[in-house]
Amino acid sequence: MTNKLIDKYRKIPAPVKASLWFTLCNVIQKGISLISTPIFTRLMSTAQYGEYTNYQAWYQIVSIFATLNLYYGVFNNGMTKYPDDRERFSSSMTGLTTVITAALFLVYLIAPGFWNDKMKLSSLFVYAMFIELLFVPAFNFWAAKERYDYKYRKLVVVTLIMAIGSPLLGVLTVLNTEYKAEARILSYVFVQACIGLVFYIYNMVKGKAFYIRDYWRFALAFNIPLIPHYLSSQILNQADRIMIGNMIGKGEAAIYSVAYNIAAIMQIVITAINSSFTPYMYKSIKDGECSGVRRNSKIIISLVGLACIGVMALGPEVISIFAPVEYYDAIWIVPPVACAVYFKFLYPLFSTVEFYYEKTGFVMIASCIAAGANIVLNYIFIRIYGYYAAGYTTLFCYILYSLAHYVFQRRVAAEHDLGGALFDMRYIVVFSVFMLGAMTLMLFLYPYRILRYMICAVLAVVLGYLFMKNRELFMKRKQQ
Repeated sequence: MTNKLIDKYRKIPAPVKASLWFTLCNVIQKGISLISTPIFTRLMSTAQYGEYTNYQAWYQIVSIFATLNLYYGVFNNGMTKYPDDRERFSSSMTGLTTVITAALFLVYLIAPGFWNDKMKLSSLFVYAMFIELLFVPAFNFWAAKERYDYKYRKLVVVTLIMAIGSPLLGVLTVLNTEYKAEARILSYVFVQACIGLVFYIYNMVKGKAFYIRDYWRFALAFNIPLIPHYLSSQILNQADRIMIGNMIGKGEAAIYSVAYNIAAIMQIVITAINSSFTPYMYKSIKDGECSGVRRNSKIIISLVGLACIGVMALGPEVISIFAPVEYYDAIWIVPPVACAVYFKFLYPLFSTVEFYYEKTGFVMIASCIAAGANIVLNYIFIRIYGYYAAGYTTLFCYILYSLAHYVFQRRVAAEHDLGGALFDMRYIVVFSVFMLGAMTLMLFLYPYRILRYMICAVLAVVLGYLFMKNRELFMKRKQQ
C-alpha cells in the first residue's frame, strides 16, 4: 500500500505537486501562528499584546510603500518577460526595494516624533520595522521565483523554520523579561530579518545586479498604479485594529484582534478554495462553459457560508481556548467578523471576471470605495459604541465591497456577452440574507450552549452531505 501511494505521488504532475505542498505549507504556517496565540495572550497583558498587534498592522501598511508589493504580480510577469535573465531581475528587484525602503526611512528620520505619535509606536519598534522591511523582501522574491519554477522543497523547509522559529524564540524571550511587548516584537523581527539577510546576500551573489534601469522602470510602471488597490485591501484588514488602538486603547485593540483572528480561521479554507476555483473559472470562461460555474459556485458558497456559521456558533468556546478571561468580551465580535469572512469570499468570485478581461481599474475603484467607507464608519461608530462597532463596520464594508465587484462584473460580463450566466444572483442574495439572520440569531444563542452544539451537529451533517454529494467537483479541480 505504501509503495502504491509513493508511485501515485511520483506520477503527479509537477505543477499539481507543487500546488499541494504550497497549500499544505500555508496551512501549517497559519496553523502554527494560531496555535501560538493562546500562549502569548496568557503570557502578556492585553496592553502588551495590543502593542504587538499594532506593530503587525502598521507593518502591513508601511510595507506597501516600502516594497510596492513587487513580489506579487509584477515579479511573475518579469519571470515570463525575461526568461533568460531571471537572476538579475531578482537581484535588481531586491535593489529597488532597498532604495525605496532607505528613502522612506530618511522621511521618518526627518520627524520621528510625528510618525511615532501617528503610529503609536516607539522609535525602537519603528527601527525594527525598517530592518524587517529591508531584508524580508529578498526572501519573498526568492520564494516567488521558487513557486514560479514549481520548486517546493527548499521553500517548504525555510517557511517552516520561520513559522516555528518566531513563536518559539518569542516564548523564550517573553518568559525571561518584564518587557514582554518588546521581547515579542524584536524576537519576531530577529527571525524574519536573519532569514531575509541570507536571501538578500543570495540574490545579490546570484544576480550580481543592484540596478538595471529597464527592469526598475518596468516594475514601477506595473505596480505603482496598483498601490491604491493594495493599500485599500490592507486598510480593510488592518484599519480596525489601528483605529481602536488610537481611539480607545491597545488593550481593546488586542481583544478585537483575537476575535478577528479566530473568525479569520476560515480564511485558510477560503484561500485554498480560491486558489483552485479561480483557474477553473478562467478555463470555463475561455471555453464558454458558464453553466458549470453557475452551478458549482452555489455549492461552494453554501459550504463556506455554513462553515462560517459553525465558527459563529462556537465563538465562546474558541475564545476561551485562545485567550484568558480578560478577552472574553471578544465573543460578541466573532459573529459579525465571521459573517464578514463569508462576504470576503464572495468578492473574489466576481473580481475574477474583471481580472480575466484585464479590467483592473474596476478592482481599484471597488477597493478604494470599501476602504474609504471603513475609515469613515470606524471613526464615527467606534467613538459611539466602542470597539464592538468595528466588527459591524467591517461586515458592512465587505458587503459593499462584494456589491461593487458584482456591479463591475456585470458590466464586464455584458461587454463580452456573458450576461448573468456566471452566477445565480437570486440564490446568492437569499443565502446572504440567511447568513445575516444566522449572525443575529447566534448573538442571542450564546447563553444556550446545548442549543448551539445541536446547531453545530446539524451543520456538520449538512456540510458532510454536500461535500460527499459533490466530491467529484473537488476531485476534478485538484486534477486540473
